[in-house]
Amino acid sequence: MKKQLMVTAATLGLLTLGLAACSATKSDAQTSKPKDKLTVVFLPSDSTKEAGPVRNDLSKLIQKATGRPVEVQTTTDYNMAIQAISSNKAQIAVMGPDSYIEARNQNKHVNPLVTYSGASGTLKDAFYHSYLMVPKDKADKYREGGEFSLKALKGKSISFVAATSTSGFAVPAGAIAAANHVKKTDLQQGGAFFSKVLYGQSHQGSAVNVLKGDVDVAAFDDVDLVHYGKFGGDMAKAGTTFTVDAKAEAPFDAVRGKSTVAIGTYSVQNGPIVMNDSGLSKSEISALTKALTSQSTTDNPHFFAPKDSKVHGLTTQTGKVHYIAIADDWYAPTHKILDK
Repeated sequence: MKKQLMVTAATLGLLTLGLAACSATKSDAQTSKPKDKLTVVFLPSDSTKEAGPVRNDLSKLIQKATGRPVEVQTTTDYNMAIQAISSNKAQIAVMGPDSYIEARNQNKHVNPLVTYSGASGTLKDAFYHSYLMVPKDKADKYREGGEFSLKALKGKSISFVAATSTSGFAVPAGAIAAANHVKKTDLQQGGAFFSKVLYGQSHQGSAVNVLKGDVDVAAFDDVDLVHYGKFGGDMAKAGTTFTVDAKAEAPFDAVRGKSTVAIGTYSVQNGPIVMNDSGLSKSEISALTKALTSQSTTDNPHFFAPKDSKVHGLTTQTGKVHYIAIADDWYAPTHKILDK
């Protein structure tokens, strides 16, 4: 009997060791399980072929900072990007101020990680320019008493970027509405104030619409056009010109050498890189912020392209530009402008 009990005990001991080994193996497997992927979504202006290296470098930065695989989502429509980040189908997005605010209105978990500074290296001059431009040879038709006037736009045709674009719709449309005592909603489609309204779905597309002669005037910004041509004059004032380079790539290859003139110029707060914080841990958010504000990121031309460079960057290096961590309250002026 004792012998039988001893054998049974030994057997139980072996079984216990076996179960422990299985448990350890299972635990190790769980520990080494691949982390869930992160998705980063881009607006149409940064979804072009030329912006491929930009998307690649940002993806590498995110993966290195978080240790999670990264998937890139490009878009052809602003609403696609807004819905992706607000629904947490994407956890990170590169956006304009209006797109960010719209996404945040849908989900308070959408918050800015960083924005880029002005040339001073601070937030004091952290803004870019939105324009209403017309063909250079027709600019005098929009003058009253020697000055450019937005009242001359009534009955004309226009191209905006998208109804959710800050610099491509909200700000310039607000200026037109104020000058003509109409509602912004009256400007969204032809027949009310404008004879025709087109949407380019990117700043490049909107600019091409006026350069090709499909519309009389177009709204677009400077930061998305610097790689395709040159701005002349005081970029902060009406009268600024934009001329397409002789070797500009698509979609400007059909309008090379053509020029436009700004009949209206407006300052817009710099856009953010945003997150849906419900899809990220606090340590991941901290790591991402540290990586984006690092010197190596500042020195990367795909984030901050040198002035007059043919390299496509998220923005242009015009001095001491770098990323600065911000919170939603920094966008209070834009919230006010957009009546959000």
